[in-house]
Amino acid sequence: SVEGAGIRWFSGGGILMDLMDFLTPSDEISANGGPEDHVVLSSRVRLARNISGVPFPCRAKKSSREESCEAIRPSVSGASAMRGGFSSGMGDLKALDKQLLVERHLISREHAAKGGGSALVLNKDETLSVMVNEEDHLRMQALLPGMQIKQVWLKIDRFDTSLEKKLEYAYDASYGYLTACPTNLGTGIRVSAMLHLPGLVLTDQVNQIVQAVTKLGHAVRGLYGEGTEALGHIFQVSNQMTLGESEADIIERIHKVVLQIIEHETNARGMLQQGKPKELFNHIGRAYGVLANAHIVSSKESMNQLSLIRLGVKLGMFNELKTSVVDELFLITQPAHLQQLVGEKLSGEERDVHRADLLRSRLSGVQGPQVSE
Repeated sequence: SVEGAGIRWFSGGGILMDLMDFLTPSDEISANGGPEDHVVLSSRVRLARNISGVPFPCRAKKSSREESCEAIRPSVSGASAMRGGFSSGMGDLKALDKQLLVERHLISREHAAKGGGSALVLNKDETLSVMVNEEDHLRMQALLPGMQIKQVWLKIDRFDTSLEKKLEYAYDASYGYLTACPTNLGTGIRVSAMLHLPGLVLTDQVNQIVQAVTKLGHAVRGLYGEGTEALGHIFQVSNQMTLGESEADIIERIHKVVLQIIEHETNARGMLQQGKPKELFNHIGRAYGVLANAHIVSSKESMNQLSLIRLGVKLGMFNELKTSVVDELFLITQPAHLQQLVGEKLSGEERDVHRADLLRSRLSGVQGPQVSE
């Protein structure tokens, strides 16, 4: 592969014109369902790794970061799992490109703020992504739809093993993999599931569940991770502990917790259907009414109302609406995806108008929710 200033390239050779030429179209991404996807939107395992003898990115000078990035990136791009993939320096990506990647959960908000000396490598189907020189030299993740925690672990573990043959990781016999943040020390693993929990929110049980999960030593965060709001009734559950437990034990514990949350959410939806059917139908009917008719819709309102419509679809209230359509609307009504769709940079007020136009258009041929008497 040949690299030049501002060139994004395939790991197998050949110049890639633009990120948008590479990314999977939103309707195709949304059509990829998975096990238990009525509750589990996606499963992810992330690993933090650093290179031995090289200053961590957060402590390194710019020249050192650029040098380590140039040394690391070809090894990542050249891996067989990245064949036909995408690679770019963060300084070569437009601000809108970076935000698109954040909205697809392919990079962190912190990595989106990076410029020279940091990079992204992404595989062909967007199930593997590697942030070079984020907080650590390598932040690699595997991401799959639905409840596939064990499958994503196998995927990232294979990739990590292949990289370890090319790069010498910073490792200590007592402490395990050395990381920039002590909370990642040891295995360097973060296992997480993105969960859609409208039933628990509407039955006022979600705080109770969050507290129980937290007591078990896990973290519960919002849509875009630490410090973000649970928009659209979407929560991320992940492990807190990375030191003193094996990867297999961490995977198993999160897997069991997520299965319990799925059961609680399913029961909550059943309680609403049986005990408060009018209240449930009112929530879903109002959400449809707003999005099918409004002319100004904020990102937050869109997420929360689409969440209720998705619940209605999963409960069989919409005869003509598929989950994949709602999931695509979740994605393309996000600020960067919306601007990419419109083809121009928009102010917040303009986005709210275009978002409403898009939602009305997509829902225009859809009959409102139906409930069996």
